[in-house]
Parts: sequence; C-alpha cells; structure tokens
Amino acid sequence: MRRRPWRRTFFVDLFLLLFIVPLVLFVLRVAFTGGDVEVRVKRSAELPLRFSSDGGFKILQVADMHYGNGLVTRCRDVLPSEAARCSDLNSTLFLKRMIEAEKPDLIAFTGDNIFGASATDAAESLFKVFRPAMESRTPWAAILGNHDQESTMTREELMSFISLMDYSVSQVNPSGFVVDGYGNYDIRVHGAWGSGLANTSVLNLYFLDSGDRVMVSGVRTYGWIRDSQLTWLHSISEELQSRYPAPALSFFHIPIPEVRDLWFRGFVGQFQEAVACSSVKSGILQSLSSMGDVKAVFIGHDHLNDFCGKINGIWFCYGGGFGYHGYGRVGWPRRARVISAHLAKGKEAWMGVETIRTWKRLDDDKLTKIDEQLLWSHDHLQPGTLYV
Repeated sequence: MRRRPWRRTFFVDLFLLLFIVPLVLFVLRVAFTGGDVEVRVKRSAELPLRFSSDGGFKILQVADMHYGNGLVTRCRDVLPSEAARCSDLNSTLFLKRMIEAEKPDLIAFTGDNIFGASATDAAESLFKVFRPAMESRTPWAAILGNHDQESTMTREELMSFISLMDYSVSQVNPSGFVVDGYGNYDIRVHGAWGSGLANTSVLNLYFLDSGDRVMVSGVRTYGWIRDSQLTWLHSISEELQSRYPAPALSFFHIPIPEVRDLWFRGFVGQFQEAVACSSVKSGILQSLSSMGDVKAVFIGHDHLNDFCGKINGIWFCYGGGFGYHGYGRVGWPRRARVISAHLAKGKEAWMGVETIRTWKRLDDDKLTKIDEQLLWSHDHLQPGTLYV
C-alpha cells in the first residue's frame, strides 16, 4: 500500500516547527550576542527569615498602594500646589524612602497593590509596585485586595505572578489544603544565629485572602475569610505551637465587622471613615481568639483610618493609605505602618520574642514618626502604652 505523502509532510513540518526552528533561533541568538545568553531565574530571599544579631525583626506594612500606570497616573486628594507634578511615582518614592529609613527585614503589601481600573497591564503595574522592594533585595510578601483583579489578570494569576517575582516570599496557597481564595500562607521567622532558637520559628506570620466583592442574598457586599481558610489556619497554628509557643501576627485586606465597635471602645490613631466590611460576620474573630497565638492583625482597605484597637485580646491595626492614586484627604499625609518585634536577652544569647511594637511614618520632609505603641509583651509591660 502506498503511503500518503501528506502524512510524511505533516510530521516533517511538525518536527521542524517544534525542534529545528527553535534550535536555529537559539544558535543565531548566541552568534549575534557573542554567546552571552542569560537564563533569567527568580532571585530568592535567604530563607528562613530570622531575627538579626541585634535581636530585632522589623516589618514595613504597605497598605493600598493603588498603583496605576506610573507617571501618567495622577494623584488623588492632594493639595492644589502638589497636583500638577504628582503621580504614581510619588508612591514609589515614598516606598524607597521608607525602605531606606527603616531598613525592614520584611515588607508586607496588604492588598489593592494596583488599582485595576487604572492599570492597563497588570503585570507591568505589579513590577512597578514591587520594584523598590526587589531593588533593595528585601524579602517581601503580598496579599490581594478587592481592586487588584480588575485589570488584566485573575486573582489566581496575580498571586502566581507575585510568588515568582524576585525576593518574594509570597505563596499562592498552602500545599495539602484546599482553601478558598488565593494568597493564604504562613511565614516563619527564626531566632537569631547563635541562639538556642536559631532553628526554631519564634514569630509566625499568617497571610489571608479576604476576597473582593460578592453577592449575598441579592445584595453586593465585600468578601470575608471562609471556613476552609479558618480550617487551614487552625491546623497550621496548632502545628507551630506544638513545636514552640511563638506569638503570631496576621495580615489581610478587608476589615472584619467587629472593627466598627472600636469607635465605642477606644483606639490609638485616627478613625476618620466608616469601616467598609462584609455584611457577613464570619468566624475569623472567634478563630483567632481561640488559637491564642495571634497578638495583632494588620489590615487596609479604609485609607483614612490608621488606628489600632483591641478586640477580644487582639489588636486590629490599619496601615493607613499609602498610595497617591488611592483616595485620601487633602492635607492628610500618606503614611506607612512599621511593626517591630524584639527578642528577650538571656544570660548568653537571645531568647524568644519579648515585645512587639508599632508606629507609623508620614510622607513628609522628615518622615515624621507618630503613634508609637506597645502591642504585646511577654511579661511585665502594659500593652497599649504609647511612646512619645
């Protein structure tokens, strides 16, 4: 039987397309570049993260960067004298100044990193948002807000992309668990070198995806942390505490409804707008309280709130609006929050975490430091104490 020539031609063409053509292109590229062909791989942070030799570990929280397209994206709610030359680049400059001033060990981006409606290309905008962190070689972690996915990438694509960027310690989701959302993961911070806890996590960080917008009984509301996420959170908390009873901090974007009650209970900082949260009261507060290790939660979403308040023994702290393309208030400077944990000093070496403090810095000429307070102490200090 005669073979049909079209079959042979088809397979030959397929072979040329898949193997020969790429090989030729590679050889030509080597020839024209003098053999200098760089294979680009992720530059990874040194893991595990750990406390420094001076016993400290510092986290810079960047809440609501709201980045658009860079130079052409104008600022919102700034003084008339500032408006003409103000753009996303002001947000970038603020981040660079904060990194230089505070020299954080980790940068936590807590959602609405890009403002989807203004970002023509999500990937390009993400690179611009995180470039100062990558250029400084500072480990950084990010979660999503309710605006990140409004550009050209889905939430899953966004977290996958973020996890592959230089010095990112972000993860899409925990292995071995099926959870709602994208961006649920934990980061472990080990003790200082030379101490008995150098190979032990003495500070645990829980990152959670609080979602974006959803419909509940025909009404549009904000997302919330789901039962599957709480199941994972309980599991990882129990596992870590069985090894060493370390304090923990949590980070997510959208506040929980109980934060509204702080208006009547007291707080440190500014409570300037209504808490925008889900209409659904999830079990997150009860879960965090029952776990026992979470001492503070850091949130964003409401740009004009920058306060800390205590609910059921846990501090809930806003980062305050960071980005210039996000809404703000004229004359009220953009700001960033810093969280600083410090180890107890033993007779011969550093021990576990002794204190966790926080403060904010304003984007003014002096990066003015405000509202420094103690959030948690292992023993005798009174949480909530202000330092002036």
